[in-house]
Amino acid sequence: MAQNALARERLFALRETIARLEGKPAPALAAAEREALAEGRKTRQERILPSLPFGVEPLDRALEGGLSLDAITEFRSALSRDAGAASGLAMAVAARLQKHEADAGRLMPLLWIGDAVGTLEAGRPYAPGLRDFGLSPERFLHAAPRKLDEALWLAEAAVESAAFSAVILEVRGNPVHFGLTESRRLSLRAHAARRPLFLVRQAGAEEASSAALRLHVEPGPSGLRPLPDGSKLAGSIGNPIFHLTLEKSRNPAPLSFLLEWSPHEREFFPVTEPNLIRPPGEQSAYSGAQLPASANRPYRPQAMGALLAFERGS
Repeated sequence: MAQNALARERLFALRETIARLEGKPAPALAAAEREALAEGRKTRQERILPSLPFGVEPLDRALEGGLSLDAITEFRSALSRDAGAASGLAMAVAARLQKHEADAGRLMPLLWIGDAVGTLEAGRPYAPGLRDFGLSPERFLHAAPRKLDEALWLAEAAVESAAFSAVILEVRGNPVHFGLTESRRLSLRAHAARRPLFLVRQAGAEEASSAALRLHVEPGPSGLRPLPDGSKLAGSIGNPIFHLTLEKSRNPAPLSFLLEWSPHEREFFPVTEPNLIRPPGEQSAYSGAQLPASANRPYRPQAMGALLAFERGS
């Protein structure tokens, strides 16, 4: 016990030294833990924080209950065209978190920290779309720092303040100034404040980080929109479907899942097999032009049909 108390005191002193070097006041967490240690009470870290389940039993079982609410969860898209899927999944998880907090009587805001380059590629959140997706726009805050260093500072301060239900940090690719050291700092802040940080990495490769969970996200094929009578609306697009792969988790196997997000119920539903078969003559909405495969030559348009000759008006 004496050795544990001595180790804690050294940890408190180290935190205060780092705070002074950074020009910040002594962390309030260190003072609270010192007081708790003197009174013989359990510290905040020793109390178990409930996780956020997806509501899909196989996935929650693989995650040992769900997402940790005091750690970093990374949503990664390997290609730029899949950035919407990574952002959409992060927003769906945030909407589910807002629902759980509203049921508990807590109405805390959500902070989205956008990346300057990522905003040019994938756009920024749109308020009416947020409502349609299941989020509350009145509790959604958006920040647009000009530089990555400013975004990291803002994310660290926002998580440490514990004023937000979750902080979503958007990062484009694998920048040099955001590596293992920076993610470690954010992870420590999230664990100390007991608040989640969702990292949305657009068009980035796998790299070492302090994220407790990393999900590779791809868009899945959506079916037709269901109608109240059980039929399908022809030419429509149904609920979004995400293809998830557990890249980093406590489960050693790289498991994959297909999840459908219902914005109205704010729930995930498992998808066993994607519905790629459509009725005869039915094309997908916004399908675009159908071009034949080229055989060692550029594609040439087919010959036009019969031409009608009209008299000139002048």
